[in-house]
Amino acid sequence: MPSEAPGPRPTSERAIVFCVGAVQFVNILDFMIVMPLGPDFAKALGIPLSQLGYVGGSYTAAACVSGLAGAFFLDRFDRKKALGVTLAGLVLGTLAGAFAHGLGTLMLARVVAGAFGGPATSLSYSIVADVIPIERRGKAMGAVMGAFSVASVLGVPAGLELARQGSWKMPFIAVALLGAVLGTFAQLVLPRMSGHLTRARPRTAGEDILRLLRPDVGVALMTTFFVMASGFVLIPNISAYLLGNLSYPRERLGLLYLAGGVVSFFTLRGGGRLVDRNGSARVGSLGTLLIATAIYLGFIRSPPALPIMAIFILFMIASGLRNVSLNTLMSRVPGAEERARFSSMQSAVQHLAASVAAFAAAQLLHELPGGRLEGIPAVASTAIGLGAIVIPLMWLVERRVKRKAASLG
Repeated sequence: MPSEAPGPRPTSERAIVFCVGAVQFVNILDFMIVMPLGPDFAKALGIPLSQLGYVGGSYTAAACVSGLAGAFFLDRFDRKKALGVTLAGLVLGTLAGAFAHGLGTLMLARVVAGAFGGPATSLSYSIVADVIPIERRGKAMGAVMGAFSVASVLGVPAGLELARQGSWKMPFIAVALLGAVLGTFAQLVLPRMSGHLTRARPRTAGEDILRLLRPDVGVALMTTFFVMASGFVLIPNISAYLLGNLSYPRERLGLLYLAGGVVSFFTLRGGGRLVDRNGSARVGSLGTLLIATAIYLGFIRSPPALPIMAIFILFMIASGLRNVSLNTLMSRVPGAEERARFSSMQSAVQHLAASVAAFAAAQLLHELPGGRLEGIPAVASTAIGLGAIVIPLMWLVERRVKRKAASLG
């Protein structure tokens, strides 16, 4: 008898992680490039430096709303198809940023990008959690989150140089084109991802959300909120502070992000392994303490206690440790059939926190003659205070997920 024709070869875990990482690279670069470019487009469009937080906040506010909406339906679709739609919207929103002619139109473009970028992140982490077993998930999350480092190493410095040599519009156009290319590549390589649709009986959207209204989810989302708020009360203003207050040379800004990205890349890779061996709470606590140290030395002490490059590198290392710990821990909270829904809610909370923090920082800051920012020490102290809340929350979440795993095992 003739043998049956072989079916399509299953896509390897490594290929899936690579594709998701490529998508996340574009998504993160789209978000990251706006903050260091702030002084450039602020000058071109007549935007006060103290209002740069509104540009970042408009993205995160839109991502929050779309994340909440996505919690009602993302788990009802093939993850591959949903990821393609969200990335297409992100590309269009990014491209629109290049045609802004003032604060209002730039914020509108960032709203469009955020509305699609938020769900794209949720779907990316859901794909990894679906495919990678728990014992290797920390390493896989570290690899996907390495997109943050690659964006810092390659994307942000290249974008800053494009803006310096040409126009502030060029980075937006370049990121949009790159997103179209990598998004198409991911759609060609990724397999169909609908296994989660067969793991549970059909339920209404209301039933789906009610299943997530439980204590372990509430504590997890609270942890996410404080992690993001503690970072984004300060991050959107770092570039303007370095250039305006510390007279850091504009031509060396790309080198700063390059160095930070290199160390962050190795931190995320190694940090994922540390999490697998030592637990998320322990590694996340270490990262939080190091972040507080970097913020104090660089933004509260005047003048900074260490060279700017050293402080920035320490900040990036610490942030990488905390972020990989958080994402690995959060992947253990939901069940397989509710991962995209949970990730969408988590994304909404992340972006809500970033939006609230960015808008709050804009209220605390004032631009002085010569481009100096007044109020940075207050913003930095707020970041440290919010970060202090993260440590006990991470230990509480980890204890809950271990107890849940023990009861199921």
